[in-house]
Amino acid sequence: MKVFVYGAKGLVGQNVVNGLLEAGHEVIAGTRNPEKGESKKGLRWVFADAMDPKKGLDALSEVEALFLLSPPGHTNQFDILSPWIEKGKSVGLKKIVLMTAMGVEYAPPEAPFRKTELLLEDSGVSWNIIRPNWFMQNFHTFWIQGIMEADKIFFPGGNAVTSFIDARDISIVAVKLLTSDSFKNQAFALTGGEALTHTQVAEKISKQIGRTIGYVDVSPEDFKKGLLGAGLPADYSDFLVMIAGSLKEGNSSPILDSVKKITGKEPINFDSYVTTYVSSWKK
Repeated sequence: MKVFVYGAKGLVGQNVVNGLLEAGHEVIAGTRNPEKGESKKGLRWVFADAMDPKKGLDALSEVEALFLLSPPGHTNQFDILSPWIEKGKSVGLKKIVLMTAMGVEYAPPEAPFRKTELLLEDSGVSWNIIRPNWFMQNFHTFWIQGIMEADKIFFPGGNAVTSFIDARDISIVAVKLLTSDSFKNQAFALTGGEALTHTQVAEKISKQIGRTIGYVDVSPEDFKKGLLGAGLPADYSDFLVMIAGSLKEGNSSPILDSVKKITGKEPINFDSYVTTYVSSWKK
């Protein structure tokens, strides 16, 4: 197959690209800086960016399938992704796989992510929607500053447990769905195989890096201040505060078998994630 991957330099997208190439497929990879893309057999880089949603659409006439996600930092997901779904419909794509977030199906139909899902479901194109839970990788990306500067995870999660998922599992799921019709027109929430509190997460990281990391259940207001201080836009900061509140209420706790059902393997556990990225927290 030949597949277009949107957001191809991101945490999930880059592994989708690599997974497709390793399976023998060709990829057109969309990113804001295509000139910086690594040269590989079967891979071509083109411009695609959330700030200019309609640029790069013509490449869809060259492929059979499309992987879509909304880049972090943006809350206008429908404006960013709807042109790609419409173009995919017009060129007759065989499959579109869209990544949103766990719980989006319960959002009002006018909410940007849910509106995007409904557009895809009504497009007439064969589709899958994947809705991952909170990423394990957040602990060495989004929350890394607090860990490195204060040995603390600052997050308003209370004592709620969360079935964190490794982004690598999301990518494997996406590759399977892009290249198969076994789960045609189905949506899946994706979780890890265990549910942990942020205190337990801190203990697992501490054990492997050799210093004590703590967890601080900050207020939503202080959490937002930290996000703004890290340079995130106000509307996206509000979005993260909102979904963090949902986590604290227990809505991110379910453990589902979707990863194993689709890929045939158990999801990566948190200890294995820490082992892989342990150098990220070393001073």
